[in-house]
Amino acid sequence: MTGTSKTRPRGGTAWAPAWAAWAALLAATPGPAAAQTRPDAEWSEQELRRIFQFSPLPEPPPDPTNRVYDDTAAARLGQFLFYDERLSGNGKISCATCHDPERAFTDGRSVFVGVAEGTRNTPGLLNVAQQRWFFWDGRADTLWAQALQPIENPIEMDGARVAIVRLLLSDASLRAAYERVFGGIPVALASADLPPAARPAAAPAGDARQRAWAALSSPRQEAINRVFTNVGKAIAAYERRLVGGHSPFDRYVKALRDNDAAGLDALSAEARRGLRIFIGEGNCRMCHHGPNFSDGEFHSVQVPPRGGGPPSDPGRYDGAARVVADEFNALGRYSDAPDGPAAEKLRRLRNTPENWGLFKTPSLRNVARTAPYMHQGQFAALDDVLDHYSNIDRAPVFGHHKRETVLQPLRLSEADHKALRAFLESLSDEAPDAALTTRPAEP
Repeated sequence: MTGTSKTRPRGGTAWAPAWAAWAALLAATPGPAAAQTRPDAEWSEQELRRIFQFSPLPEPPPDPTNRVYDDTAAARLGQFLFYDERLSGNGKISCATCHDPERAFTDGRSVFVGVAEGTRNTPGLLNVAQQRWFFWDGRADTLWAQALQPIENPIEMDGARVAIVRLLLSDASLRAAYERVFGGIPVALASADLPPAARPAAAPAGDARQRAWAALSSPRQEAINRVFTNVGKAIAAYERRLVGGHSPFDRYVKALRDNDAAGLDALSAEARRGLRIFIGEGNCRMCHHGPNFSDGEFHSVQVPPRGGGPPSDPGRYDGAARVVADEFNALGRYSDAPDGPAAEKLRRLRNTPENWGLFKTPSLRNVARTAPYMHQGQFAALDDVLDHYSNIDRAPVFGHHKRETVLQPLRLSEADHKALRAFLESLSDEAPDAALTTRPAEP
């Protein structure tokens, strides 16, 4: 261009010193961040994409099936009920009996112990609202429907929905809290002529509470079910607030995103090595993916039954049938969105014999605090879990069920084993607000 040629010095002697000075200045000046050694330099672009899929943990998704899911008064009422032993048949067991806040809302047992010993491990409740299905077998499709089942389960709390209605009617502060959220308790449920305890079939035939339930009129049963449903919805509103997401791993990922070199100290070199195995050759992310470290689906990982012998727990096969039959599912009359996405999820559900013996993929968040592991607590420690996956081809295969094709033995070296454990330990969240971990003075 002519304008450029006019300003450019003529001859090599004038231009060369000027260019040499400019080049020296460039060499002494730090370049753009992309040209420097970045804090994320130890990771490839593919690895970074994978890592960023795990954090941050988003807010729990909304639950249109529960109109009070985000209501503060409902959550407070639910918190009070969660710690209230009066919901149980013997007055000694609450939801917190098995979901102990000091143990990341688990109980530290292989299988739960309520009124009697159960058959499955107690899942934790931190970040529980991130789940798609509930219980190991997915027999509940919403958090509020899940909250109702242990209350009347004969070997868990062994309570009865009519006894809970009577409790709400007789306790003035509890009744006032309930009515602030849900409106008045129907006049038809005057406690004077309600039986002391009644519930549908949830115990062996001939149970007096079943006979008392059958003797109630259909309108009164409906009104009782509405109140019982609201108890579950209040508890769910509380449980939605049991959130984490501020683990050392989350802080490390934030440092990577922010190009914050100092923040990378959140994860040790050994834990970073474990992370590389987790997202790479270990292929752990196939089932444990996303911010909650779970695909939310059901698998068989060939864990031998706790008592030995062949498996007898049908797992998802039974759970899929039960969630469809549950009167409190997202499709039912007690759902606040019977035509919403949760109901559509249930409409699309198909149960086949291949579901027999499958169990839900648990979240790995807080996994170091929720021992023992697997659906019957078969493994006492994380080291046992890692040994299982390291030698998966040596586990027994029962009946006609094939091992998950995605599972391959990891053959972990001692160093790899320690690195993976260090990474899993880095997934422990900060404890929730202390105000959420005790029973409030008032509902």
